[in-house]
Amino acid sequence: MTSDLALFDSTYLEIDAAIQSRCWQQSLGAARNRWQVYLHLICLETVLPWLREDHNLWSIPALKLPSLQSIWAVVAGTPIQVGSQKLVLIPTESIDLDELRVPQEWVDIPDWIADYYVAVQVNLDEGWVRLGGFTKHLQLKGQGQYDWRDRTYSLNDTDLTPDLNVLWLTQQFNPQEVTQAAVNPLPALSKVQADQLIQRLGNADIVTPRLSIPFEQWGSLIDHGGWRQHLAAQRCGITEQLSVGQWLQTGMTNLAQQMGWQSITLQPQLSAARGDQPSTPIAAIARQLQIEGQPYELNIYAVETDSAWRFELRPVTPGATIPTGFVLRLLTEELASFEGNEDQASEPVDRLYIDVALESGESLVWTVEPRPDQYDQELLRF
Repeated sequence: MTSDLALFDSTYLEIDAAIQSRCWQQSLGAARNRWQVYLHLICLETVLPWLREDHNLWSIPALKLPSLQSIWAVVAGTPIQVGSQKLVLIPTESIDLDELRVPQEWVDIPDWIADYYVAVQVNLDEGWVRLGGFTKHLQLKGQGQYDWRDRTYSLNDTDLTPDLNVLWLTQQFNPQEVTQAAVNPLPALSKVQADQLIQRLGNADIVTPRLSIPFEQWGSLIDHGGWRQHLAAQRCGITEQLSVGQWLQTGMTNLAQQMGWQSITLQPQLSAARGDQPSTPIAAIARQLQIEGQPYELNIYAVETDSAWRFELRPVTPGATIPTGFVLRLLTEELASFEGNEDQASEPVDRLYIDVALESGESLVWTVEPRPDQYDQELLRF
């Protein structure tokens, strides 16, 4: 972490023409909310290189692009990970940065809470992005003005810290500083309730779905990554479903690849586990995970002898093991546990795996503890 950062007060960053063109192309599939996606991509693609290259700060989007786009379809704001801290960039095209206005989702959904929120002014006509002041969640929740009409928390620019240098130095020299206030948990939604809300709010004629139902329901719906992605897809007229069986039979779809999945063939010595010795290569889908700085791979393939599916986590680095305490866990669509739904490393092991029998059409959500970088819940249908 660099300690001699320049002052960042009112930092103006030039928008690279190549980035501008690429972001416009990436926003093509967004249909009605293309401009919002474009604006957020410009913000993200301009700020991240500046953090990495100019100031040597480890920084990545907090989620993969499909997950970000599912957020931008319904609410403004971009989460990024900078070192050990989570920031949310709030882009605006307003002429003046006289306030920071943050949608309630980033303040009151427990899993969405950030450490800091940064006002970002985007001027596409003149080709620059300006980083304004910032605040921490504790201050925004405690001192921010809540507006029930648009469900936002706001602070005047005079209440913001104008110099981002303070943020990086605090992270470096006082990493234990309390940045977040406590918030109430959201009520659970059933699958029936979620399906009904998605069907209703998936109508693109509803311009602001986030204001169309009580916040508690809305927050619970979009906090679930799989349901949020389904809602965003429906609002954009996309009918593609995440189906593992279909991927194995007909190949990976574009959306599956964007989420990080790929088709692979597991050799017998790699797919064998706990005495299992398949004699022929196995078709599987896999995605790369980064957990605590180390690479892992999550594989899913059919176990024909048991008419089941195997979820398997293994290290990518040759000779590496999964540390004690790691957990591979499967949940139902409603994020409920079930018998035999997890495998935990009680000592260093070469892999974790779970076999589960599923009927056609059933869905599961996978999780790993510790949480992988850029993790978002996704519904995998079988």
